[in-house]
Amino acid sequence: MSKDYKYFFATDIHGSEVCLKKFLNSGKFYDVDAIIMGGDITGKMIVPVVQGANGTYSASLFGRKRVVQIDELPLLIKMISDAGFYPHQMSEDELQHLKDNPASVDALFSELMKNTIANWLDLAENRLQGTGIEVIFAPGNDDPFFIDEMLSSNELVINPDGQVIELPGGFPMISIGYSNITPWSSPRELEESALQTVIDQQVAKLDNLDNAIFNLHVPPKDTTLDQAFLLDDEFRPVMKSGSPVIAGVGSSAVRDSLQKYQPLMSLHGHIHESRGEARLGRTLAINPGSEYSEGILRGVIVSMSAKKGVKGYQFVSG
Repeated sequence: MSKDYKYFFATDIHGSEVCLKKFLNSGKFYDVDAIIMGGDITGKMIVPVVQGANGTYSASLFGRKRVVQIDELPLLIKMISDAGFYPHQMSEDELQHLKDNPASVDALFSELMKNTIANWLDLAENRLQGTGIEVIFAPGNDDPFFIDEMLSSNELVINPDGQVIELPGGFPMISIGYSNITPWSSPRELEESALQTVIDQQVAKLDNLDNAIFNLHVPPKDTTLDQAFLLDDEFRPVMKSGSPVIAGVGSSAVRDSLQKYQPLMSLHGHIHESRGEARLGRTLAINPGSEYSEGILRGVIVSMSAKKGVKGYQFVSG
C-alpha cells in the first residue's frame, strides 16, 4: 500500500512573530511531512517605541497611543511584533531624525527586516532540524528581493521561488511570488502578459504535469479566492448605491494557466479575506486566507496520495 503524505500550507503572515512561531510548530502539531509558507513573509511598518523623559515608553498601535512603564516594555514589544510590525526603541531626538531623513527610515526598515528574517531562520533550525519535516519559505509580492538570498542560504529552509522542488511523496512544485499589478506598488508586480511568461517558463521546467502542484502567490481571477474591495486612486473603497464594490482582483494569467496546464492542485494567498477553494477543471485551487494582525494563523492541511492525487484537505486556524 502506498503511503499518504500531508502538507500544511499557510501564507501572508506579514511579519507576525506569533504567526511565524505557530507555523513552525504546525509540522509536529498536525503531523505533516512538509510545511509551506506561501509568501508575504515580511512586515510592512516600523513602530517607534519612544523613551520619554519620565522613564516611560510610548508607541502608537492601531490608532491608539500606548504608554507603559519599563517593566511593561517587553509586553508592548511583543504586542507590536505579534501584530506584524517592527518595534524599535528610540529617543525623541532619534525619532525626529528619522522624520527629517526618509532615507534613514528606509535603511532602518531594511535592517529590522533582515534581522527578523535571520532570527526566524535560526528559530526554524532550532525547532525543526532533524525532524524530517520539509520546511519551505516562498517570497510573495510584498517581500523585497534581498530576502531571497537569506532564504536560499539557510541549510534547513527551502526557497522554492523560480525552481522545481519535489515535495515528500514525489510531487513536483513550482513557485512564483509575483502578483499582477496592485494599487500598492509592491516589490514584485508584473503586467498580466509578463506574469504569463514567467508562469510558462516555470511550467516548462516540469517533466510531468500529471502530479504537479503550482504555488502561485496570487489567486486566479474571478473565483471565490480573489474577492476584495475595489479601491480608487486614493486607496478609498469604490462605492456603488451606498455599498463598497467587491470584485475579483486576482490574476487572469494565473487563471488561464490553471485552465491550460491543469495541475493537481494550486496554492494561493495574497487576498486575505478570500479563504476558500475553487475548481478549475481537475485543478483544486486553495487560498487559506490570513488573519495575521490578530495573531491568528490560518492554514490548510492537504492529504496527498501517489495513486489518487489530492485525497482531502481541511482548513484550520489557531
